[in-house]
Amino acid sequence: MNQRYNAAMTLAVITGASSGIGAATARELAARGYTVVLLARTKEKLQALASAIGPKAFVEACDASNGDAVIAMAGRVFESHGTPDVIVNCAGLGEWRYIEDTSPAEAQQMMSAPYFAAFNVTHAFMKPMLSRKSGVIIHVGSPASLFPWAQATGYTAARWALRGLHEALCQDLVGTGVHSCHVIFGRVSSEYFANNPGAEEKIPGIATTIPTMTSEQCATAIARVAANPRRQALYPFMLVLYWWTFLVAPWLVRALLSATGAKRLAK
Repeated sequence: MNQRYNAAMTLAVITGASSGIGAATARELAARGYTVVLLARTKEKLQALASAIGPKAFVEACDASNGDAVIAMAGRVFESHGTPDVIVNCAGLGEWRYIEDTSPAEAQQMMSAPYFAAFNVTHAFMKPMLSRKSGVIIHVGSPASLFPWAQATGYTAARWALRGLHEALCQDLVGTGVHSCHVIFGRVSSEYFANNPGAEEKIPGIATTIPTMTSEQCATAIARVAANPRRQALYPFMLVLYWWTFLVAPWLVRALLSATGAKRLAK
């Protein structure tokens, strides 16, 4: 199965490609022979990455949460490269806060990526993928979509929306040859915590038992899922163990998250 998928796949569209897991995934897939379309809002970062990757990389500076902009981008990709074989929905943002500390505007912004970005890009490319009867759509999610922790309300809701999109697609795509995959990583040594001061202190203590992954390790895992699609893939293995535990005894994992999480202070 791996060899068949690898032989057929040549084009990947990657959102959130300007940094972190998205950039590492672009480098990894290009190294495996893919042509990669780099999608993010910051054109300069994308151009620098494309220059480092070489002639297999193409830049599409676009806000993926803007549906009209994504449809226009998809038209350019179709014309220049054809139908994508792989879509990696990697765009995501959002700070960890209680709901009373999150404005409605901030909540909408957090929903814009990952959820609306993933919805828009998947929508734009779905019909030709269905017509061709092949393709892999990978949504890069968060453990918050499986078992939430305290003080990350808007962030968690956006990740559950992404998981809901994936689960709905799995039902829609039965027998079509197109696959939706949800890939979830534990803590990753990326720019997220540097860009969101204070978030690191809110990580539940239970998370210290899960090894930190690099963006490059995440990219390797994503490339494997692209070659061998799975409905859900969790990394590293300790996260898998917690998921199995949650399925059998959800109360236990919730209790551990509460016992070792951030304590709410009276205001």
